[in-house]
Amino acid sequence: MKMNNKTAITQFLLLGLPISPEYKHLFYALFLTMYLTTVLGNLLIIVLIQLDSHLHTPMYFFLSNLSFTDLCFSSVTMPKLLQNMQSQDPSISYGGCLAQIYFLMAFGDMESFLLTVMAYDRYVAICFPLHYTSVMSLKLCTCLVLLLWMLTTSHALMHTLLAARLSFCENNVILDFFCDLFALLKLACSDTYINDLLILIMGGLIFIIPFLLIVMSYARIISSILKVPSTQGIYKVFSTCGSHLSVVSLFYGTIIGLYLCPSGNNSTVKETAMAMMYTVVTPMLNPFIYSLRNRDMKRALIRVICSKKISL
Repeated sequence: MKMNNKTAITQFLLLGLPISPEYKHLFYALFLTMYLTTVLGNLLIIVLIQLDSHLHTPMYFFLSNLSFTDLCFSSVTMPKLLQNMQSQDPSISYGGCLAQIYFLMAFGDMESFLLTVMAYDRYVAICFPLHYTSVMSLKLCTCLVLLLWMLTTSHALMHTLLAARLSFCENNVILDFFCDLFALLKLACSDTYINDLLILIMGGLIFIIPFLLIVMSYARIISSILKVPSTQGIYKVFSTCGSHLSVVSLFYGTIIGLYLCPSGNNSTVKETAMAMMYTVVTPMLNPFIYSLRNRDMKRALIRVICSKKISL
């Protein structure tokens, strides 16, 4: 039913992966492997941290929350992508699209906040080691994570409700493999000024400010180490912060390149590849980064395996 050049949209078409038909099965197997690796890798980190008492510290408490966030973040898009590839049907319902927007924003915001809190945790551990246990108490860490979950879910709900009030024209094609808020706003027939304004304001609070706080934390860490230059001190920084810095670079690098530094000649394929990086590749690589560069995680895995063998 059409009125004033507007139509009641019941579904959208996700056309973000221009894959030739002869390669469909190959890419399906690749994406399925990547998703299973993401789920199993992040679950392994969560289980290890829960089972090994040596990892019951603020750093690994935040890491377990980050792994849970990565697992959920990837699960918002990958199952639908795999389903669409298998059925050759790129559609997603209107409600499913809004649900994807909500959960992507909630888990994406949470990842940004957790990376910031983890940077502060490393700052306190290196610059104020004698006061670490008193500053980063378990009660404070728990309350902080609960507060962050409340903030991120409220922020995501606000944008989702504002998107739900929009009217859409006949064009329902989203040039991406998931429902991105920016892509959805481009299809709207009604005024999106409030949506764009809140994205601009809240985007700075959610991503730019946390990124700057991370940079400031590491600047203070480097400054503190340079005051007492030693090979042991430099090694301590790299062993303690290397994994976190790698994850920060992966996450914020693609976010900044895709959303904060857009260029007019960006092709759809390039934008889709960058979106794939932060929604699929980064959550998959995080467990490997933390396990391969972290001796505590390796020792915890060995202890858990050995204790299981002994019990058997």
